[in-house]
Amino acid sequence: MQQYRKRWQEIVFRALDGYARDKGLENGAVTPEQVICERPPSSELGDLAFPMFPYAKVFRESPQRLAEYVARGIESQNTEVTVSGPYLNVRLDRNRVSREVLEETERAGAAYGRNKSLSGKRILLEFSCPNTNKPLHLGHLRNDVLGESLSRIFKTCGAGVFKVNLINDRGIHICKSMLAYQEFGGDTTPESQNCKGDHFVGGYYVRFNQWVKQDPAADEKARRMLQAWENGDKNVLELWEKMNRWAIEGITQTYRATGIGFDKVYYESQTFGRGRREVLRGFEQGIFYKKDDGSIWVDLEEFDLDQKVLLRSDGTSLYLTQDIGTALARYEDWPFDRMIYVVASEQNYHFRVLFKVLELLGYKWAAQLYHLSYGMVNLPEGKMKSREGTVVDADDLLAELEELALEEIKQREREEEIGDIRLTARSISLAALHYYLLQTSPHKDMVFNPAESLSFTGNTGPYLQYSCARISSILRKFEERKAAFRGGAVKTELLVVAEEWEIIKSLAEYPLVVEQAGAELNPGLVANFLYELAKLFSHYYHENPVLHNKDANLVETRIALARAVLRVMQNGFELLAIPFLEKM
Repeated sequence: MQQYRKRWQEIVFRALDGYARDKGLENGAVTPEQVICERPPSSELGDLAFPMFPYAKVFRESPQRLAEYVARGIESQNTEVTVSGPYLNVRLDRNRVSREVLEETERAGAAYGRNKSLSGKRILLEFSCPNTNKPLHLGHLRNDVLGESLSRIFKTCGAGVFKVNLINDRGIHICKSMLAYQEFGGDTTPESQNCKGDHFVGGYYVRFNQWVKQDPAADEKARRMLQAWENGDKNVLELWEKMNRWAIEGITQTYRATGIGFDKVYYESQTFGRGRREVLRGFEQGIFYKKDDGSIWVDLEEFDLDQKVLLRSDGTSLYLTQDIGTALARYEDWPFDRMIYVVASEQNYHFRVLFKVLELLGYKWAAQLYHLSYGMVNLPEGKMKSREGTVVDADDLLAELEELALEEIKQREREEEIGDIRLTARSISLAALHYYLLQTSPHKDMVFNPAESLSFTGNTGPYLQYSCARISSILRKFEERKAAFRGGAVKTELLVVAEEWEIIKSLAEYPLVVEQAGAELNPGLVANFLYELAKLFSHYYHENPVLHNKDANLVETRIALARAVLRVMQNGFELLAIPFLEKM
């Protein structure tokens, strides 16, 4: 539909430009960018709508009179044009558009939806960024799939994409897990306890927060351990390396299970030193200042950001210090046009400060940094808390979803038809999780309901998978009975049912939806588009038989329509990291 929109925007612009000349207005009174194209509220009005409100003041004319003028000026386009109040409505040539859309989806295949809106852009995308003192939880899962989905959308829009992860493997929180293990762990290991490495380490983080309630001195011990770590204490480093390895091995297993990957992984333990040196340089140049206790600060009050500590009085680094070093390393490794940090909204202030500090340090590319601030994921019973051990563990959630999906398959008595029911259940669980987490706009908080996400009806991932499985079944039956339809051909003039035209228009809109999702950093636009398309086609084929027709041409044409729908659904699934299933 994008090409039709652009074509008609140009036609309407030329008509308005002609009107401007007739009125004696100067060149540029109307620009092509000002021509707004919308979808009419009802298909009975037409397929494209052009509001005339924006030009009424320029021409000193009523919007309806303008619409009537433009309509008269484009009557020669052999297209039905009508005026409805202040709107100019255009009805496209259905046969021509249907033929072009079906041919294009068939020709482009997996490439259908690709566009050049971000062509030539280099986008570095940071997401996930787990701590090595605990396993991934539900909040990480939203972060992970949001980053992964955006990377796929950006690539589809023509951008060069570099996906990076930052492992938070140093700091006071890491020392708390280490100290608790040192105090209570003995010689135990993840293997000896038959426990996944990140879960093993995370248990000691919870243990520390129980311990400090009984012994407040534990906090000071953790601070001393951090100092020892940054000063290179051999025993502390050996313990850190061991526990770090356990945690990262466990986290990596979760990434593999959810289909999340990165082009490069950075570690704060490798970048904090550079950040500290950069802060000291800023102090020497008078950009930052030192307090009496020896700590180094930046004064950002003139930017409404208050004052912020950059190095503690004992010389140890903070998150901000190491983020400075990491940003510098990344630009050197992969010079970007834009770097996007996918981080929860709780860190809004942190990133405003980081970007301003990098700007004050003289880095021009700091203007290209962007924080995609996504909302929190809560449970029906409330907010999660890591230190109290009340988070929804990612591995436990995935296992629970898989078991629920397995039970659904058994209740439907689909074991023999499906084959590997465990693999299918796993694919259904990922679709449930990823779709549920992506369908909401990133900026909004959300409540995750596991049982609701797995429903095979309604706005869910499994419903989309089931819709595709039904279409796949129709296509298999067509291949089995193909001899009965010999001699048939695709004739788009046979697509006269109103819903067929709505489906065609939706298919044509898909590339524009992908482009918009890339521009707005919102995979939810793709998710909701797929749901509306699946719902539309489901209603259509229940009311209009695809295979049970005597007219072989009609069968071939409706099969072509079904194939196009399936192709677009599969392409959308790829953008949302949702597994495609031929059978369910």
